[in-house]
Amino acid sequence: MDFIKPFTDPANVARYAADTPQRVPGYDDLHRMAMLLLTEHAPKKANILVLGAGGGLELKAFAQWQPEWHFLGVDPSAEMLQLAEEIVGPAIGQVTLQKGYITDAQRGPFDGATCLLTLHFMTKAERFETLCALRSRLAPGARLVVAQHCKPDNGQTARELTRLVAFSGGTKFDFAQAAASASVMAEKLPLLTQKEEEQLLTDAGFKDVSMFYAGFSLRGWVAVATDSKAKSSPLD
Repeated sequence: MDFIKPFTDPANVARYAADTPQRVPGYDDLHRMAMLLLTEHAPKKANILVLGAGGGLELKAFAQWQPEWHFLGVDPSAEMLQLAEEIVGPAIGQVTLQKGYITDAQRGPFDGATCLLTLHFMTKAERFETLCALRSRLAPGARLVVAQHCKPDNGQTARELTRLVAFSGGTKFDFAQAAASASVMAEKLPLLTQKEEEQLLTDAGFKDVSMFYAGFSLRGWVAVATDSKAKSSPLD
């Protein structure tokens, strides 16, 4: 996984908390929806796994809404985890931060998990391995909430990416510049189709996969962890 480098750059890290909500349609509501979906099955004093927790924005939101929950935030970037500690602030007592990947996280079982704006950096095989590792750390019935860029079923990936980039420019957007940036994103990100995303979740041992969020090229799903074994390969 070679996507970590941008998240260790001091300039990028410094801008993360201000820039990210501007780049993701309904960013605050995405966190609120994720919390609601986790709550469907989580107990009052839940242990929640947050993969890709660097930056701390979702951790801060979750901790404020659920003061009796405890969170394990895992991220491979030490710089982003330091930012997370600063962002979470007084609620840091509800949070344990761990540098590493999902395979470095404790086994759980956790009462729920999120992986927001992270999976789109991974290849299909890496996503499958990550989802399997997440499922193995969740109690049966626990909810997993994911959100990432994908190829829309309408086939208009370039158009949706362009719209998203233009959205991030606020009222000062240029569609030509947005299209150029979107083209670079499409080349760098190993995007999957919606059907492929949903099939990976199923193959990794999740059921009741349901899309709950869509914002231009971004999609979000909630799925229920089973106690069954995952398939041996994402291509089976």
